[in-house]
Parts: sequence; structure tokens; C-alpha cells
Amino acid sequence: MATPTTPALASRALSYEWIKFRSVRSTVWTTAATAALPVLGAVFVAATGSLQPDDTVLGGSLTLSVVAQMLAAVVGALVVTGEYSSGTIRTTFAAVPRRGTVLAAKAALVAAVMYVLALLSCSAAYVVGSAMLPDGRYAQGDPLPALFGIAASFAVAAVLGLAVGTLVRHSAGAVTTVIGVLLLPSLFGPLFGDAERWIAGLSPTAALEKLTQTSDATADTVGSLGPWPSLLLVTACTTALALAALLLLRRRDV
Repeated sequence: MATPTTPALASRALSYEWIKFRSVRSTVWTTAATAALPVLGAVFVAATGSLQPDDTVLGGSLTLSVVAQMLAAVVGALVVTGEYSSGTIRTTFAAVPRRGTVLAAKAALVAAVMYVLALLSCSAAYVVGSAMLPDGRYAQGDPLPALFGIAASFAVAAVLGLAVGTLVRHSAGAVTTVIGVLLLPSLFGPLFGDAERWIAGLSPTAALEKLTQTSDATADTVGSLGPWPSLLLVTACTTALALAALLLLRRRDV
């Protein structure tokens, strides 16, 4: 039998991952919740009028986007830890022996799914918020190109969750760890003095809050870097963690 070429192997791996992704209830329902939360949050905020006077329509409409982003990270973790829990990871590596190809296929899948869903969901949330909130009472905010960055932060969070899941391999431990990774930089950033702008901005959550232009995105909580530099920093750190996960995946036994 001829050995599949690299593109053919990558395509096969991606096809396998898509079949597994849509066949596992936990990932499907968590993904659905990720897509629904921003819109539900926009409806709730607009109906209750719970925005701060200095908030923006964009930021208020995406109040629950932080929680949705955490769920995106959880989806990334479950994509790999679910296979370790069920033992199907052995079948996966038998079908696609190149472990780097498997991890790359998982990363490409979760990043693409979360980017598209987040872009659609957060755009819909903004439209709903704009329609329901009183005209002229709040600053509108700048939805473009911010919505594309917001969607990218969801994709980065999903890959971060995948990397953590690959390192930890247990669902509960991976979910706890990835939520901690998302929250701790903002909590401990102010303790690092001049380095606070870097430490507090290391989380996808920090980049997300800056991109949504919410009044809660202060330098003390999310760092003083701008939204796009913060997103680039988070992407670089996530890439480094994913590479570390790949090295460990290649070296240890299943």
C-alpha cells in the first residue's frame, strides 16, 4: 500500500477530527452554548438596562462574551481529553501515526469552528444590542475591525485549551487549568509593578475585553497594552504553549 502524501494525510486527519467533533455530545453542546451566550447576554443587558454610563453598546452587548470565550477554551480541551478518557486516542494515532499532524488537525478545526461561530454570534449580539438599547444614551463603539479580533480571540482560546488538554490529558484537570490560565493573569498582573502591562495582558480574556471596548477593561485588570498588541502577545504565548504540547505529545506514551 502506498504511503499517503503529507497533504493527503493532513486532509484525512482533518476529516477524522471533524467526524469526532460533531459526534461527541459534550463538545457539541459546549460549542452550542459558546455560540448562544453572547446573544443571550445582549438581550439580558438591553432588557435590564444594566450598562454603566461610560460603557459602549458594543461592550454592553458582549457582556457574556468572556464566559463564552471560556467555553471555547473548554471545547479545545475536551477535543483531546475526551479521546484520552475513552481510549480512542490509540485508534487516532493508529490511523494517523504522525502525532504532529493529529494535533495540527485538531488545532485547525477548533480554531476555524470557534472563529466562525464567534464572528457570527458576536456580530448578532451587537446588532441585537444596538436595536434594543436607547439611541444616543451610550457611545456606540467601533465594531469594525474589532469583531474580527474578537472572533480571533475565541480561536486563540480554543487552541490554548487544546494545548492545555494535550499537556494534562484529563478532562477535569484540563478544564480547571485552562480557566485558571484565562483568569489568573488579570488577577495577579497588578502585583508585578512595571511588568503589569505584560502580565495582565497575557490572557485571551484580556485581549477580548479590550477589543469589546468595555468600560471594565482598565489597565489594572487587563494590562495597558492596546487591544491588537495584546491579541498578538496572547497568540504568540499560545503558539509557544502549543509547541510545548507537541513536543511532549511526541515523547511520551499514549
